[in-house]
Amino acid sequence: MLYSMTGFGRAEQTIGDKTFLVEVRSLNGKQFDLRLTLPALLKPFEFDVRNILSEQLERGSVECLITLKQNGASKPVSINTELAKAYFEPVARLAKELQIETDNLLSTLLKLPDVIAPSTEILSKDEWSSFERILRDALTALNNHRTEEGKSLEADLLGRIRNIETQQDVVSSLEPQRRAKVKEGLVKVLEEHVGKENYDPNRLEQELIYYIEKIDISEEQVRLKNHCDYFRNIIKEKEKSKGKKLSFILQEIGREINTTGSKAYDAQIQQSVVLMKDELEKAKEQVLNVL
Repeated sequence: MLYSMTGFGRAEQTIGDKTFLVEVRSLNGKQFDLRLTLPALLKPFEFDVRNILSEQLERGSVECLITLKQNGASKPVSINTELAKAYFEPVARLAKELQIETDNLLSTLLKLPDVIAPSTEILSKDEWSSFERILRDALTALNNHRTEEGKSLEADLLGRIRNIETQQDVVSSLEPQRRAKVKEGLVKVLEEHVGKENYDPNRLEQELIYYIEKIDISEEQVRLKNHCDYFRNIIKEKEKSKGKKLSFILQEIGREINTTGSKAYDAQIQQSVVLMKDELEKAKEQVLNVL
């Protein structure tokens, strides 16, 4: 079974006074490439979040957005009194020199950098465990999406391989008459330019055997069939990530098709080669989306 690299998952849940929303999107990519956005509250757990995403998704270009909304009472803040005092003395002197009222001096001090800082709240172990379940729920939804997309990819790729094999059967059926055409063509050329009585038929037969062996495509056809069978076997394997392996097999299939075309010297076989190449290119495009 195949899995796509394309998918989307979403999960939302309230934990105590915190509501977490996790959205995960994935597209095709050669490696695991993650763009992660998460609230400050989860920064201490960033490494754990990245590990879970990498473990569950394996490969692809992934974007994960985690947002937090805190409900209920407002959170306490801390005032850096020492820093406020340090600000106060020069500000008070300046106000006195400029003969400015100091009634609003306190509000001015509180606006100065680092005088007020939010409380350094972090998730408890229980809250982290609850959030981890939300994250995994979003990933489950994404992987379910990948599974459905993978079914379509599998059907399309298997169809492409069948079409290649259909054209391969056409090539095999044309092979005997291709050999006869090659022999007839060479004999005709000799008779026209040398004369029927001026060449040795036995020597011609030996040369024909040598030449036909050079343009023989039977080995390419056997290897092509084996590669197609191997492609199907890989799809059936239980291993989840198969995209790279399938891509390598398609490269080998392409090599055999190209060699067949270069040796063919036959218009009908060349037509089948062109059709096989067309199916191969479409398969290569699709396999880029396979996990």
